Amino acid sequence: MKSTVNSTSVIQPVNSIPSRSQFIIELLMALILTRIPYVNVPFNWLESYFHELSHALATMFTGGMVSHIQLFSDGAGLCFSQGGWPILIGFAGYFGAALWGALLFNLAIWQRGIRFSYAFMGAWVFITLLLWGRDILTIVILTVLGLLFLLPIKLNHNPILSIALRIIALMVMLNAMASPAVLLGITGRGDAIMLAQQTWLPTWFWVFVWVATSGVMLWLCWRRVDRAKDKFG
Repeated sequence: MKSTVNSTSVIQPVNSIPSRSQFIIELLMALILTRIPYVNVPFNWLESYFHELSHALATMFTGGMVSHIQLFSDGAGLCFSQGGWPILIGFAGYFGAALWGALLFNLAIWQRGIRFSYAFMGAWVFITLLLWGRDILTIVILTVLGLLFLLPIKLNHNPILSIALRIIALMVMLNAMASPAVLLGITGRGDAIMLAQQTWLPTWFWVFVWVATSGVMLWLCWRRVDRAKDKFG
């Protein structure tokens, strides 16, 4: 007698969206990692990279030319350019870093495309190196950041890749939130000071906008998690 076994195929979700509690745990992990000396160094470089890359893209978008990008071991950075719209270029640094963090988070919950996401970000870093990396330290830092994205592709476990990229994304947004606050009370050079000179709006206004932007990006990531769990249970 031939027996048949009815089987039901299970369709895995396209998105790898964490639970609410998992999101909070990952956010706490990201917060802790950003405070651990030496461990936080490459992630400070990453926020600095996105900051200077945003300056560069804003320069090109407004008709200017980028000479090169310089990154420093302490997490600082500079974008050397000519032309473009100074207000948008100056504003784009911290604002753009927060947006890049949100983009990373959304790439991280694209389960079927997680390896592409890592490859895409790694390619961005190495394209930046080829276009605007000039000094040895910047080349070394960009190489480390590129490998930070490309080496995990060899892992076979997509959930681990998703979790790691989500934590990196949260760290970028947290750093983008904390970094502008350092500008308060600083005299001399700085994006907030330049914008204050260009617009007559005080430095604290621009710092507030940048911090609020990072907060909004974090909130939008939370809402993405919250809505998904309300929808799917």
